[in-house]
Amino acid sequence: MAAVIENTVHPAFEKLRSHRISTLNVTVEEYRHRKTGARHLHLAADNDENVFFVALRTFPMDSTGVAHILEHTALCGSERFPVRDPFFMMIRRSLNTFMNAFTSSDWTAYPFASMNRKDFDNLLTVYLDSVFFSSLDPLDFAQEGHRLEFDTPDDPSTDLVYRGVVYNEMKGAMSAPTSQLWQNLSSHLFPTTTYHYNSGGEPDHIVDLSYDDLLRFYRHHYHPSNAIFATYGDIPAHEHHERFEELALKRFDQLDVELPVRDEKRMFSPVRVDQSYAVSEGEDTGQKTHIVMGWLLGHSFDLQENLEGQLLASVLLENSASPLMRALETTDIGQSPSPMCGLEDSNREMTFVCGIEGSDPDKQDDLEALIEQTLAKVVEEGVSEDRLEAILHQLELHQREIAGDSFPYGLQLIMTAISPMVHGGDPVELLDLEPVLADMREKIRDPQYVPGLIRRKLLENPHRVTLTLRPDDKLESRRQAAIRDALARRKASLTDEEVRQIVERAQALEERQTRKDDDSILPKVDLTDVPLQLPEPESRFAGDMPATIYARGTNGLVYEQVILPVPNLTEEELLLLPYYTTLIPEVGCGDLDYLQMQDRISAESGGVSASFSAKGKI
Repeated sequence: MAAVIENTVHPAFEKLRSHRISTLNVTVEEYRHRKTGARHLHLAADNDENVFFVALRTFPMDSTGVAHILEHTALCGSERFPVRDPFFMMIRRSLNTFMNAFTSSDWTAYPFASMNRKDFDNLLTVYLDSVFFSSLDPLDFAQEGHRLEFDTPDDPSTDLVYRGVVYNEMKGAMSAPTSQLWQNLSSHLFPTTTYHYNSGGEPDHIVDLSYDDLLRFYRHHYHPSNAIFATYGDIPAHEHHERFEELALKRFDQLDVELPVRDEKRMFSPVRVDQSYAVSEGEDTGQKTHIVMGWLLGHSFDLQENLEGQLLASVLLENSASPLMRALETTDIGQSPSPMCGLEDSNREMTFVCGIEGSDPDKQDDLEALIEQTLAKVVEEGVSEDRLEAILHQLELHQREIAGDSFPYGLQLIMTAISPMVHGGDPVELLDLEPVLADMREKIRDPQYVPGLIRRKLLENPHRVTLTLRPDDKLESRRQAAIRDALARRKASLTDEEVRQIVERAQALEERQTRKDDDSILPKVDLTDVPLQLPEPESRFAGDMPATIYARGTNGLVYEQVILPVPNLTEEELLLLPYYTTLIPEVGCGDLDYLQMQDRISAESGGVSASFSAKGKI
C-alpha cells in the first residue's frame, strides 16, 4: 500500500516542492517556516517507524570543542524538564528504536525514532525543549566540558588538575596516531575554513573555552533560523508542523545568522608539512613514520562530483589488484598502506588521501615520486571498460544500499540528505540516484574519461599536501610538563576566594550527580500504549517453498535470505556447499542484474542448515 500524501499545509509553513522517488517508496516534501525561515524535509512513507531529526549548522572557528561540549550540555535539562539527565531518563521511559545526538565537523544533530505514536510525541516534546530551551547550567558545563579541580576535590593542598567529560574523551581520541594524522592533514588542506579546526576539541584548547563563550555559541547557532528539521514515516507533515509550532517555533522571530560557510581558497602550489606525534618515552622510533598525500576535490553534496571521487578511489585503491594500492603494498618505502587511504566525503569539499605507514622521515620524496609515477601510468594505459563497469556496479550497490551503523532506515535516508541541506545543495539529487548513475554509465564508455579525471583531479591539482608525521618519544613528556607548570602557576596565583569557589563547585557537582531527580515530570508510555498484536507480514509461496515477503522502498535493491536443510552431507560436501550459489536463482533471484552473496553453514540437531543471503539490483 502506497503512503498517503497529505495536501494539507499548516499556516505557519509554506510548501516549497514535492518529489516522488519510486525506488525508495517515499515522497520528498520540502517546507519553510514562514516566521523564522527554519527548513523542514519530510520523507513521507508507508512506514510506522517514524524518525525525527533536527540539525543545527555549527561551524566553529577554533578547536575549543564548543559545538561538541554544547551537544553534551544541551541534554542536561531544559525549561520544561529541569532534571539533570532527561535524555538518559527517557531511554527507560520510551519504546524508541533509536535515540542519540552527535556532532559532525559542520553540523550538530539530535535524532530519534519510534514505532509508537505516543512515544514519538513524548520524545519530540523532550528533544525540542532540550535543543531550543536548554538550561545550560554552569555546573553542567563544568561537568561535560572542563573545569579546574584539586586532585583531591576538597583538599586545596593537592595539585590542580583539569577534568571534564569532553576534555577526557578528546584526550583519549587524540592520542591515536591516526586521529593526529587526519587532524594535521585537514588543518593544512583547509587553512581558512572550519575544517582547519578540530570540531571535537583539542584538549589543550578545550580548557580555553569559557561558559560565556558557550552561551554565545548557543544563542547564535541553536536558533530555528539556523535549523534543519527532517522527518520520515507515516505521520503527515502538517501534524509535525503543528507540534513544531506549538512546542518551539512560535516563540522565535527571524534571526540573521552569519556563518562562515564557503569553499576553501585554493592553493597554487603543493605544500609539504613535517610534524610529530607522541610515542612512549624510550620507545624505538625507527620505521614508525606516517607519510600521506592529500588532495582537495569538489563538493561532497554534488552527486556527480561525489561519484567521480568514489570512482577514482575504487579504480586506484579498491583492493590489491588496484594500481595505486598495489604500489603502496609492494613498495619498500614503508611497511603498509596508510589507514587514511581513500575518499573522505563528510566535509563540504572532499579529500582524496593515500600514503604509507611504517616508514622513515627521509622517504617523503620517494613516496611522492612513486604515487605520481603510478598515477601517470594509469593515465597512459587507461582502465578497461569491463573493470569500470564492475566498479560502477559496486558503487551503485553502495549508493543504493540503505544500511549500516544500526541506524533506522529513515534516519539513513535523512543522513544522506543532510549534507546538501547544510551546504546549499539539492537533497533530492542525493536521494534520487537514477539520472546521475545513467550519465556515469555513458561516460565510462569513453576510454579517456577516467584518465581525464586522474589528470584533472590529482596530477594537475596543485591543492595538495604531503604530510610527514614522525614519532617523538619526548613529545608527551614535554606536553605534560607544560600543563603541570601552567597549573602550578595558576594555583600559586589563586586567591582565598577562588580556592573556596573551586572546592564549593566540586561539592556542588558531587551533590548534583548523586541527587535523585523527580522523573515524573517526564512523559512516558505504559502498557496501555502498546498494541497487543504485531502486524502480520505478507506470506507467499515460490513453488513448493514458503516465502515471507516484506514490501519496502529499498532503492531498487532486492534482499533475499534462503535457509535450506541439507542433512547427511560428508565433510567434503560441506566444504563445497558455499559454492552452490545456484540455490538462490532457483527461488526467485534469477533476474538480478548483479548480486552480492554471503553464506553461512551451521550445525543443527538432525543435520546441517545452509543460510544464503543476497542483495542485488533488479
